[in-house]
Amino acid sequence: MKVYCILSDERAYRSKSPAMFTTVMQRQGIRGMYVPFKVQPEEVGKALESLKTLGIAGANVTIPYKQAVIPYLDILSEGANVIGAINTIVITGEELKGYNTNAIGFMDALDSVDFNPEGKSALIFGTGGAARAVAFILNWLRTDTIVVAGRSDEKVEQIVKRFGGEGATLESLGKDINADILINATSVSSPDESPEMAALVADLNIKGCELMVDLNYNRPQNFWQDMARENDIRFMDGLMPLAYQARRTFALWTSLQLPPEEFINAINGNGSG
Repeated sequence: MKVYCILSDERAYRSKSPAMFTTVMQRQGIRGMYVPFKVQPEEVGKALESLKTLGIAGANVTIPYKQAVIPYLDILSEGANVIGAINTIVITGEELKGYNTNAIGFMDALDSVDFNPEGKSALIFGTGGAARAVAFILNWLRTDTIVVAGRSDEKVEQIVKRFGGEGATLESLGKDINADILINATSVSSPDESPEMAALVADLNIKGCELMVDLNYNRPQNFWQDMARENDIRFMDGLMPLAYQARRTFALWTSLQLPPEEFINAINGNGSG
């Protein structure tokens, strides 16, 4: 029996990953299970060490620890090192190696809806690990203009300095937005989570946007989706990027290259067909 896990704060218990990965393993005849672990910020180092002690076969890391776990890893993949954030840990003996499948998964998700960012403009909300992955892959895909917007000047500047583009604080962003693609890489999508952010987004005047992506999912009320609907913009929530990054993660853990439909169907509770 192999045990895989996801590390987060209380949001670990709301993740779709445990059900998705466990379903895929069952369909592939793998004797395994995937469980959520809630970790306190001051216990991140101990949690990483425990992966080896408990014989965990592989782990995912999500908000808010995608950057915080890096000092406790033995090695990073080339992509994870460039991005400066990880979401997947491969455990080989006593070695913990960090990977980032968020970036390539996001690229796959864009491709699945026939959106090519080359030569286009992008606006990213957020400055955490997810925003770093998105900025990296959009730059790699030759997006013409990338604007990163966040609350902290310092964190915005770190991303812009690392991946290029332009930075803006949420307050200085302005109400008139011109972007071919808008990505929410913050952890906020519901008015209950941040009335201030909901009000800011509702006040925006979006022009020329072809696709809006919210990397969160399962929000009872989603103000990003509301804005997309009001402006007749295609909308994608985080379930599609989750499925595509999970496919990449699963290959790292098992060497099995499965079609994305396996993970999409597992999320939706459908048969593998």
